[in-house]
Amino acid sequence: MGAYTSRDTFTNVTPGRIGRLCLLMGLLLAAASFASLFAGTAEISVTAVVHRYFPALPFLTGDLTEAEAAIITTVRLPRVVLAAVVGASLSVAGVVFQALLRNPLADPYILGISSGSAVGAVLGIITGAGAWSVGIPGLAFLGALAAVLVVFGIAGRDRRLEVNTLLLTGVMVNAFFSAVILFIFSISDHLHLQRALHWIMGDLSLADQGGLSYTSLILVLGTVFLYLFSRPLNLLVMGEETARQLGLAVERTKLALLAAAALITAAAVSASGTIGFVGLIIPHILRLALGPDHRLLLPAAFFLGAAFLVTADTLARCLAAPTELPVGVITALCGAPYFLFLLRRRLRSSP
Repeated sequence: MGAYTSRDTFTNVTPGRIGRLCLLMGLLLAAASFASLFAGTAEISVTAVVHRYFPALPFLTGDLTEAEAAIITTVRLPRVVLAAVVGASLSVAGVVFQALLRNPLADPYILGISSGSAVGAVLGIITGAGAWSVGIPGLAFLGALAAVLVVFGIAGRDRRLEVNTLLLTGVMVNAFFSAVILFIFSISDHLHLQRALHWIMGDLSLADQGGLSYTSLILVLGTVFLYLFSRPLNLLVMGEETARQLGLAVERTKLALLAAAALITAAAVSASGTIGFVGLIIPHILRLALGPDHRLLLPAAFFLGAAFLVTADTLARCLAAPTELPVGVITALCGAPYFLFLLRRRLRSSP
């Protein structure tokens, strides 16, 4: 992603335009969530559900059994919410990483967050930490934080974060943690290995209230924090020298933004496993459609990323029913061809 040399690009964004965009994207998310609630092996009548919870509405009939009500409220609804939260988290973080690294192929896992989280989760699985509801997610979150701290500790030099050093450090940390995972796999039994592989491919089936609560809280606080930095982000994509000349504390801003985006990613990965390409393709599509202004990109990424992952999870549950596919398989099938398209397009445009 090249630097932007003109400030005119960022002058046509008004509160009304932001509000209309959020309304449109919110309706898209609501439609995807509503469809997901009624998709699955158990067929449940839409009118029966609406009549159960809104009995005063006319022209609606149907009886909802207790088993069907339990499926909606305790199985599908938490899963839809978790998919929305994780999709929004990865997409928002992807917007920030692509902007700061000035690379349209950057994603939220670029700093080794996914592999660090995977080490924590795999250790939790083989040690039996899954007996506690927050055992595996908690260890996965700590593993992701460890990866981030290692990357920042190595890449930070004289209180500066060089983009190239950050990328190389992230690649090396990712390779190291991947080797640790392979070592753990080689000494694990078949049952633990199967559970760990399923988690690494992305698993939204274990949505629970505890995981939803802390992931949602981190997402909301992190997104609000990042949105407050939308104007500094606009300055940074114009170039760091330009941003400095306009009075921005570049290094402190970069550190704050990277830390917030990494924290959001860590929370998402710890709750759902590694789900690829959401933080890559959604921000890039929105940047092409809406332009580079982060006052639009961040809220749009929040809603579209959530709607995308809810839809992908619905497909994962339905395509091979009654067998359930890992949602990471669906996002990879959508994202890998698009990634190759981006790479080919970038190679053609390069001199």
